[in-house]
Formats: sequence, structure tokens, C-alpha cells
Amino acid sequence: MAAEIVNPRGERGADEAQDELFDPAFALHRGGKMAIEATVPVRDRDDLSLAYTPGVAKVCSAIAEQPDLVHDYTWKSQVVAVVTDGSAVLGLGDIGPEASLPVMEGKAILFKQFGGVDAVPIALDCREVDDIVDTVARLAPSFGGVNLEDISAPRCFEVERRLQERLDIPVFHDDQHGTAVVTLAALRNAAKLTGRSLGRLRAVISGAGAAGVAIAKILVEAGIGDVAVCDRKGIVSEGREDLNPVKRELAGFTNKAGLSGPLEKALDGADVFIGVSGGTVPEEAVATMAKDALIFAMANPTPEIHPDVAHKYAAVVATGRSDFPNQINNVLAFPGIFAGALQVRASRITEGMKLAAAEALAAVVADELSAECVIPSPFDERVAPAVTAAVAAAARAEGVARR
Repeated sequence: MAAEIVNPRGERGADEAQDELFDPAFALHRGGKMAIEATVPVRDRDDLSLAYTPGVAKVCSAIAEQPDLVHDYTWKSQVVAVVTDGSAVLGLGDIGPEASLPVMEGKAILFKQFGGVDAVPIALDCREVDDIVDTVARLAPSFGGVNLEDISAPRCFEVERRLQERLDIPVFHDDQHGTAVVTLAALRNAAKLTGRSLGRLRAVISGAGAAGVAIAKILVEAGIGDVAVCDRKGIVSEGREDLNPVKRELAGFTNKAGLSGPLEKALDGADVFIGVSGGTVPEEAVATMAKDALIFAMANPTPEIHPDVAHKYAAVVATGRSDFPNQINNVLAFPGIFAGALQVRASRITEGMKLAAAEALAAVVADELSAECVIPSPFDERVAPAVTAAVAAAARAEGVARR
């Protein structure tokens, strides 16, 4: 990425200079953060005849006869669609498709930078589940995978499920599963550091949206001792009559202890707090947690439990912020997950592939564990290759690989 923004004439313009005076973020984003670049030369008539007509017709005909050749002779096998409707963007909420584009561009460049995967941002001007599913399905022939992003719950669950059923390429809602994979990896290492296994831990998740539900599912799959999930009305339990279908399902496989009531009740004696909701947890409630607690307060920019408070009671503290140790950052997961899935032309991303990604991610720093290092840095060059290899191997083991 260029250090200085220039206009098409190669000269700095007044707008660019004003951007930098106002806020350097605007200067960096001017004109967008990505561009399409050719991978073959078009220098003369011969190049043109191969890259376009008539040479391209030979390749088109071959693909028409053998559809699988599309993976070999187009970009399909190495490109992901990053799709949103702009309804739940970062902590900004429902800001619409146009305003979501800077985030989708950012996601696309992270795919490339950290996983070597090309990605295209697509912001949809539709909100109905049927419309989103139909639109993405019609775009799917151009892509090897679909990364759903910033679609509000509970619609995001239905969109992902229906696309997974309809398409034969990986569909992955990163706000759910990327967060879950990185959280599990960090929790494995935090438990190891404090001499415990996942099976001995009781966790409390604050937030029953996309991330909270996915974290609960992956923790149960990984063998957590127990996990209770809390929404604004308290602990999600089978006795509640105000639960939507997603939360009813959640209540069915969590909260073995049968707890009910507010978050504070769930925290009493809990080993783990995982925050994906915002809000603030009172210090008095944090103080009731078990000895050597593990606190992952991941709301951004304001953690549910500030690290200064968390460190009074916890053996390991993680946040969603880059200015504290142990950042739970999805960029540790999604580039390698898609790179591995695309490498073997997986038809979908399975639970086993997610678990494999978490295990590989945890293993990167297994010999370097400390209270301030239970998860690698996003800039650790070991991360993407480790996750890619683990996901590809898991895809083959689970029978969803096609090469």
C-alpha cells in the first residue's frame, strides 16, 4: 500500500491534504484500499489474441465440456466473495451497504495479506433472507467460497444455513465462526497455562448473538465442562418462554447446571468469562469468579471488563483490542481457513475443520505460553500456513475435499 496518496495526475490534491489534516484514516482510504490487477501481460496483438478472443474461446469450450476445469483455468479456485448487507457493521450497527464497503475492502486485503487468498467485496442492497440467499447463489459460479460478513442476527444463521445447503462451495459467516475458532484456541492455551483441561472449566458467555452462539457451539464440541450463555434478559435456559428458535436450540445444549437469573449469578464460581456483547460487568460480580479465572472481554473498543479490573482476579486476560496482550482477532483464522478449504476444493467448511483450525492456531505458540501470550500475533508468519495445512487435512479426513 502506498505511503502517500496521489491523484491520477501524480500530484497531491487539496482534498488529499485536507484528509490528512483531518484524520489520516481518511487519507489512507481515499480511492479505496484495493484494485484489480492482471496476472498475464497484454503487450501486443499476440497477447491479446490469447488473453481474449480468439484464444479464450478454446478455454471456454473446454470448461463447457468439463465443468471442473473452471478451477484450473479461471480465478475461481483462489477467490472468495466477501458479502454483507450492511446490517451489523462492527460496533456501528445497521449503516447500510455503501457505508459497509470500507470494512469489506479491509476484509479483502486481509485475506490477501495473511492468507494469499484473493477476495472481492460485495455489498448487497437487500435485507430479506430469500433475497440475500438468491443473490449470493446467483453470484456463486464466479467464486470458490463465500465469506458472509456483518449480517445481523438472527438472520445470519438462516442465511448461512440455506447457502450451505444450496451451494457446493465453502460458506462461512466469520462473525460467528472466526471469532469462535480464535476464542477456542486462546482458551485451550490459557487452560493449559493454568494447569487445567477444557473439561474442568465452566464458562459464561455474555452475548447470545452470532458470535456468542458460535462460541458456545465450538466450546461444547471441544469438550468444555459447562457453558452458560447470557443475553440482555439473563441466562439462556430451557425454562424461559421468550426465546427465539436459535436461543431455544442454544438452551438445549448449554447450561448443564440449570442456572437461571442474571449474568451475575452465572459468574459466581465460574472459571471463564467470554464477552461478545458490550455493556459493563460490575467488579463485584467479577470478584465472585473462581480462582485463576480466565477473562476474555472482547467488546471493542470498550471491553465488558477493563483489563485493569480483570487482572485483579484473572490469571489470563484477553480482549478484542490490539493495544492489550492476547488480542482475539479473526484475522488469525479466516485467511488460513479459506486457504485450506480452497487448496483442496472443499465443498463446505465442517465443524471438524474449525476445530482443526483452533488446534493449529493454539499450537503455534504452545512452547511460548505466558499470561500475555496465549494466542499468536496476527503478524506471526507461522499462523496462516499452520491453519491452512490443518484445515486442508481435516477436509480430506472428513470427505469434503475434492482434490
